[in-house]
Order: sequence, then structure tokens, then C-alpha cells
Amino acid sequence: MVAVDVVAAGSARVLDEVGRAVVGKREALELVMLALLADGHVLIEDYPGLAKTLMARSFAEATSLRFGRVQFTPDLMPSDVTGSSIYNQRESDFEFRAGPIFTNLLLADEINRAPPKTQAALLEAMQERQVTIEGVTHPLERPFVVLATQNPIEYEGTYPLPEAQLDRFLIRIGVGYPSRDDEWEVLGRRLERRADEVELRPVIDAADLLGMQRAIEHVHVADAVGRYIVDLVRATRDSPRVQVGSSPRGTLAVLKLSRARAALGGRDFVTPDDVKAVATPALAHRLALRPELWVQRVRGEDVVQEVLDSVPTPPAESAEALA
Repeated sequence: MVAVDVVAAGSARVLDEVGRAVVGKREALELVMLALLADGHVLIEDYPGLAKTLMARSFAEATSLRFGRVQFTPDLMPSDVTGSSIYNQRESDFEFRAGPIFTNLLLADEINRAPPKTQAALLEAMQERQVTIEGVTHPLERPFVVLATQNPIEYEGTYPLPEAQLDRFLIRIGVGYPSRDDEWEVLGRRLERRADEVELRPVIDAADLLGMQRAIEHVHVADAVGRYIVDLVRATRDSPRVQVGSSPRGTLAVLKLSRARAALGGRDFVTPDDVKAVATPALAHRLALRPELWVQRVRGEDVVQEVLDSVPTPPAESAEALA
């Protein structure tokens, strides 16, 4: 079994390598790394030109994962994503032609621009890790992670993901504009390398990542911390601002991400700080707010922060007690 310190060291190498291409966004990169360790999918929602595609490709290069990209458009069919059966005249039989979803890390670019039927085909594969074509099931090779993007502007002609499908994503994150110094560093690095593309080297491979994912399952969660996770998620259901709170899938998401964050820090036990750090990206997109709150510009992130402020944190314990 892979030790926790090996997980921490391997994750740090990946983050450092990806950081050579994506400048000044360590927090966002760490959240994507947590999702990789927790074997979950990521929804990146932000404006164009903020390195969403670069981030996905860089993680694939640093982890030696096979990378695929699908540009979602209104005319995209489910078979364009999953593949289809083609008649082979030489063999006088149908043969399966795999679609771009048969990869390790898939970038689903602008997922909200494809019609619901195509979205559902992808999201079913995300949940079941398999594709069924004409009654034949084709398993997807592990690891299989989807990084989907959507643009928070230009909603005309889009098909917003319903809450039940948003729930399939382990986390939702934003990238944000870089600071002035970070943006200058982007320019400085571009001038220095004299090329647009950043060449990254693989620092781990798919087998290493699978071992790191298995190691997460051995990170200890004390009863007090586990009940704290449950209380946080239940509080989202009781909030007067929420029409529908997070499901138990959200509870499991916080659990998995908390364990991954503990391992990222070199610990084999989860602390309340781990829970607090992942609660917002894990829960905010799972909440359906009351319709009248759109005037007040209330977001799911605001509700999760209120819950974090109101739910009592478990009393501080020693590392030995939590472990």
C-alpha cells in the first residue's frame, strides 16, 4: 500500500509541474488535485481565456494520463462522445468504434452548449464508469476523470445543467483573473521560452495515481469529524435560503475530499480544517436556492459559508486522538 507521505510527495510534484504552465493559481490547482485523488469529476466555471483548457491538459501531461477533448456544440450527438457501432463490410458484422470518452482525463469544453441528450450520455459514463452501446457494455479504463468547463456569460443557445446532473461533479471551482504580478510573470515566462506551448514532463503515471487513490481510503476519520460533516450538510437542508439542500452524495463528497486534503498535507487523519477547506467547492453547486433570491445575488457559496459559521466545530483534539 502507498504511504500517505508518498501521496503528499507525488501530489506536490504534480502541482509544481502544472504550476509551470498555470501561474498563480495554486489553490485552484490543489482542488483539482484533490478531485484526482478522490477519483471525482470537476466542473470549472469561469470566463474565457483563464487557462481552463491549459489546466486540464497540464494535469494530463504531468500524470501521464491519456488526454481527450470534446468541444460541446448544439449539434453534438451522444455517439460523437461515446462512440458507435459501424458496419464492417469485410467482416459482414458491426464493430464498435470508441468515442473520445475512452480516455483517462477528458476535457468536456463548454458542456452547457450541448443538448440535454448528449449531456446525459456523458454524465451517465461519469457516474457508472461505463458506456452501453446497443445493449453491449464497454467499461472505461481507470483512472477516468472528467474536467468540464462552462462559461458564466453568453447563456443564449445554451442548455444549463440541471441540479441532478450538477450533483455528479465532485467539485465546482472557478479560476479567476490573475493578480498584476502573476499576469506579468505569465508574460515573462512567455518571453523567456520564445514559444506559446509549455512543455511539461510526466512526474507520475496512471499506476501511481491509482495507488494514491487507494491510499486515500486508509485516511482515518474520527467520529466527531464525521458527525461534523453530517451536521454541515444537514444544515444546508434547513437553511431558509435553500429550496433543496445537499443530498447524501454531497456528504460523501466532503468526506472524500477531506481525506484527500489530509493526505495532501502528509497526514493520515482528517481534521475539521480539512472539512472547512473543501466544503464550499463540494457543496455550493448542489444547492437549489429559493427563486426570489436571485435579486439579492445570493449564491450557493454564501449559504455554505453561513453554514460553516453556524455549525459548531468539534473541539480541538490532539493528533493522536484524531488519528
